[in-house]
Amino acid sequence: MKKTLYLLALSALLLGGCSEQADSTVVASAASGQNDIPEYYEDYVLSPQVTDDRLLQEAGQKERDAKGEAAVKAVNMDEETYEVGPVELTVEESKILQLKPDYSLIDFFHSYTHDQEFEVVKMFVEITNTSDEPLHFAPVALLETAAEELKIWEDDIYLEELNGELAAGETKRGNIGFIVEEGSFDSMTITTSDVYDNEDNKIAEALEFDKAFE
Repeated sequence: MKKTLYLLALSALLLGGCSEQADSTVVASAASGQNDIPEYYEDYVLSPQVTDDRLLQEAGQKERDAKGEAAVKAVNMDEETYEVGPVELTVEESKILQLKPDYSLIDFFHSYTHDQEFEVVKMFVEITNTSDEPLHFAPVALLETAAEELKIWEDDIYLEELNGELAAGETKRGNIGFIVEEGSFDSMTITTSDVYDNEDNKIAEALEFDKAFE
């Protein structure tokens, strides 16, 4: 029942033309390290509030920058592509990160948690409208961990404008991430939104899929 209510609320948001607002103006640059930055991050604009984790591709790896510290708790670097009607959704990577934000960012994260250090489950996704008309879609409407913690699209800490309208043939790429608090888990279930056209007609049902971590 809760899932149905959340999906209905997101449908109203999509059809109302609302979108998340991103305030990032920092362009990603190459970084040194043992791993190379994956190609799918090309032209990606770094989050202004979350530590850069592009080089963190194995459990145990850590990164520190001006935005704080990040350590990989678990990871899935396998690319998987899903079809949601005319929308193609590719999950390039999934990670569980332990984050300790810099003190200057505490106010931002207080709207999500009062902890100064916490875990985040995040994915880098690419969505493409393969049709010749505008569509409305959200790649993650609901996320439920194996520990039965439920997150909705409004809990996303990256705010990278991935929800909402996709123009004909348009591709969007970016991160989606959620602070999790209910213990450890080794998998999660993602539910997308339904797909709507510009006349508010539902043209594809939401898709549910699982992601496991190593």
